[in-house]
Amino acid sequence: MTIEPSTTANRSSERPEATDSRQDDNGWIGLLAGAGRFPLVFAQAAQRRGLKVFAVGVHGMVSAELASSCDHFTTAGLARLGRAIRLFKRAGVHNVVMAGKIEKTVLFRPWRFLKLLPDRRTLHMWYRYARQNKKDDTILLAVIREFARDDIHFHSALDFCPELLVNHGFLTRRKPSPDQWRDIQFGWELAKEMGRLDIGQTVIVNDTAVIAVEAIEGTDQAIRRAGTLCRRGGFTVIKVAKPQQDRRFDVPTIGLETIQTMHEAGGRVLAIESDQTILLDADDVLALADQLGITIVALNAEEIQLRIAS
Repeated sequence: MTIEPSTTANRSSERPEATDSRQDDNGWIGLLAGAGRFPLVFAQAAQRRGLKVFAVGVHGMVSAELASSCDHFTTAGLARLGRAIRLFKRAGVHNVVMAGKIEKTVLFRPWRFLKLLPDRRTLHMWYRYARQNKKDDTILLAVIREFARDDIHFHSALDFCPELLVNHGFLTRRKPSPDQWRDIQFGWELAKEMGRLDIGQTVIVNDTAVIAVEAIEGTDQAIRRAGTLCRRGGFTVIKVAKPQQDRRFDVPTIGLETIQTMHEAGGRVLAIESDQTILLDADDVLALADQLGITIVALNAEEIQLRIAS
């Protein structure tokens, strides 16, 4: 099975527009924002669609830049769900999206209770809905259930900016070598299994050996760790969606920082899942990858199975 080069990294004309049922009658859409560029990109996309963005950023994580792209912006502590719920309710905002990374490592620092000072609603969420385990899906679904008690409902950011999903094909001038294709095939099912177990979305491979698996630290830190373990460089990064992916949160995302981190750590190939991965600042990302000699290819599961069978 051959892969045709992608003419554009993202294509908006082939994907449906967002539906009105996912915004409030007063024209507002809520944004619960974590770290990174995704909240900013979402807010700008929502405003282009004529929506007013009411953003509540996670204090200490959200970028200060976000304020200039929202109609209303404020912050709430990571463990202050009650404040976030009250802010949305008072503004009449009942439809919200999540965007941005949450640094889960703060949950494992000394004296976390005293530092985070969780409010009553956070404690209710934690002990009512997240007692079974502290996997990403468990915690984020618990947050969604807590907000739903006040008739605040979460939707996928991709309902409003589907053009961010990456297209199938070779995205860069450089293509994988035969050895790199073997690493992609080897790592793909491993990454899918890590996603099924809700451990992480990224596996880093070199010469059909697993160098690093993403867990709580996130993709960029996993890549840096691979660089320290594989000093010769040349490794392949495989990032996929979970088999049970809930698009309301934690959709695989890459951007400029991903490519820069790969370059610094010695990565040479980035294999991602087409139509399942968000590509931020696409033109800049692909230009940087070409400049640094990094290969980016967007594949699908069926194609991987055919390559393995051949």
